[in-house]
Amino acid sequence: MEDLDPSSRTIEVGESLMVLACVEKADKLKPEEVSRRAVTEITRLAGQLKVDTVVLHPFAHLFGELSEPSVAIKILELTQEGLIKNGFIVFRTPFGWFNTLELKAKGHPLSRVARIIAVQ
Repeated sequence: MEDLDPSSRTIEVGESLMVLACVEKADKLKPEEVSRRAVTEITRLAGQLKVDTVVLHPFAHLFGELSEPSVAIKILELTQEGLIKNGFIVFRTPFGWFNTLELKAKGHPLSRVARIIAVQ
């Protein structure tokens, strides 16, 4: 579980792209490559939506094999850094915390998409 600055426990983000990101065991082999590919895909999608803000949220789905927390945090941090370098405002929610999220999504065809980022 990551430390959480008490002043950042509640945030409100307007028009943005929310990324629910899960890191799996295989990602441990090439964390930089997984992050680079994620940054490329997120940048492409954000461009299509014309948003400059990304919310990067750790999300454990119910299938697959999850990575160790340290690997997940590393890949999420690398992805955040890459997105910032690409000019995005990035909010990354802390890993390991239970979160209550209130979301409103547009009726846009890209408002709910899924991607698998994997290395060869």
